[in-house]
Amino acid sequence: MCLFCEIAKKNIPSTCVYEDEQVFVFNDINPKAETHMLVIPKEHIDNVAGITPENSAVVSHIFEVIAKLTKEMGLTDYKVISNCGEGAGQTVFHLHFHVLGGKGLDKAFV
Repeated sequence: MCLFCEIAKKNIPSTCVYEDEQVFVFNDINPKAETHMLVIPKEHIDNVAGITPENSAVVSHIFEVIAKLTKEMGLTDYKVISNCGEGAGQTVFHLHFHVLGGKGLDKAFV
């Protein structure tokens, strides 16, 4: 089982920011900016390359959740990043989106 699947199932502790039937949002344990959340689908998808017509609705929902959370947090400037593949820096092969905002944003890369 993958690390993020285990986190979404709450078998591994995390700081949950938001959860619904489709997604789980938690704070990154090694933040690169003042706000650094990871947004993951509960369904396992390896990365952006694994998005298909059958599972793409969850990606739309993820961006709706990102818009809702950033608005609630008062973030008007933020980055949304998804690394696809080992050469691009992906270390956990479960689709996830880094949401970075606040102090340190100008230098934040993941």
